Amino acid sequence: MESQTNSSGTGRKARGRPRGWEDKTAQNTIKSLDRAMEVFEYLSEAQGKPLTMLSDEMGQSPATVYRILVTLEGRGLVEFDHEEQVWHIGPRAFVIGARFLRRTSLVDRARPIMRKLMEATGETANLGIEKEGAVLFLSQVETHASIRAFFPPGTLSPMHASGIGKALLAHMDHERLDRLLASAELQAFTERSITDPVALKDNLRTIRASGYSVDNEEKNSGMRCIAAPVFDMNREAVAGISVSGPTSRVSEAEIERLSRPVIEAAQQLTLAIGGSVTPPPT
Repeated sequence: MESQTNSSGTGRKARGRPRGWEDKTAQNTIKSLDRAMEVFEYLSEAQGKPLTMLSDEMGQSPATVYRILVTLEGRGLVEFDHEEQVWHIGPRAFVIGARFLRRTSLVDRARPIMRKLMEATGETANLGIEKEGAVLFLSQVETHASIRAFFPPGTLSPMHASGIGKALLAHMDHERLDRLLASAELQAFTERSITDPVALKDNLRTIRASGYSVDNEEKNSGMRCIAAPVFDMNREAVAGISVSGPTSRVSEAEIERLSRPVIEAAQQLTLAIGGSVTPPPT
């Protein structure tokens, strides 16, 4: 980074943040801005609210809330519906959010989360998406154990025999799921592979209810995988995070315990890409 010259003529490096950056005490925060962001965030979750309702629900005076809303309106972040006499999030909020999404890389955001997941479980962490009816693995953080799962980036795997694949299928809309299953060959890779569409749909309902899926030696004998879905801002499952390992370590008795950090990692990545951790209704 190039150096700058201050008023005394001495050189110094340009800084992206000032000294005392870690100090989050009141002296380093702007209370009025913090209050405005509180109103803005609340309105984003409860759109179409009149002023009096907003002030009552937030426990703030109507005058204060009104000044905040008018200020945000001037920036296009909120807008007022004169006919209904209610406030909504404005178009400028979408523009700013879209800029965030453009700079957000799923893989980059996932790496530190996957690393923590691997350390928490001791098993290999994986990231995958759906690609033309198959799971495409994008990234992997390998365990240090000698026996481990290996899915290098670019690997494709059938969705019906994959933890990530089933996590994505479980949250797919019914019409798309039916089309995919109608065109897919539910191949048997092991004696545990689910090859019957009716049985697979039953398994997907269980996955949706529990929040995680299990590849129970359905692709490779002796290997087990636990996965959870990652949702975007439209509450669509766009990716999955999983841990994979030998059944000697990822035993059936360990599935419930290991599922918790997997679900937490998927929720963290969902929030990191601006998604909603609440899945769509069934």
